[in-house]
Amino acid sequence: MPITNFGGLLNFAEEIEKQDMAFYSSVAANPEMSDLSDLFQGFAKDGKKNIVHILRTRRENVTEMILEPIIDFFRKPFVLESRDDKQMDRSQILEYSQKMEARAIAYYTEGAIKIKALPEVSQALKLAGKKRIAHTKKLSSL
Repeated sequence: MPITNFGGLLNFAEEIEKQDMAFYSSVAANPEMSDLSDLFQGFAKDGKKNIVHILRTRRENVTEMILEPIIDFFRKPFVLESRDDKQMDRSQILEYSQKMEARAIAYYTEGAIKIKALPEVSQALKLAGKKRIAHTKKLSSL
């Protein structure tokens, strides 16, 4: 399914954040991951902050959203099947977390390029991507 406008771009970003937040919240409560609970709670909080920022960006730029089409941008490369951490071992959880972060970074990077005509929106996507890059670095150090 193509993403053809500003609203679709930010709606899908919100979906990504909600999916990832749900996973990270569940992992934070998983007894087998108790030593990393604070890390995953932090990731979930960052997701919530990203959603707030995305929603604010949408509200503040609503007049421009009608005017700026997006061409050749599709959801499919960024769709990641939801997983249940209770059915995964520690290494699978960490591997899936890396996949989620890589997916989000790619989406925010490509989305920022596609919407560069709206600098405030592009900047909001870049900011969300930077948070995800920080997550990747933390996961890589484990």
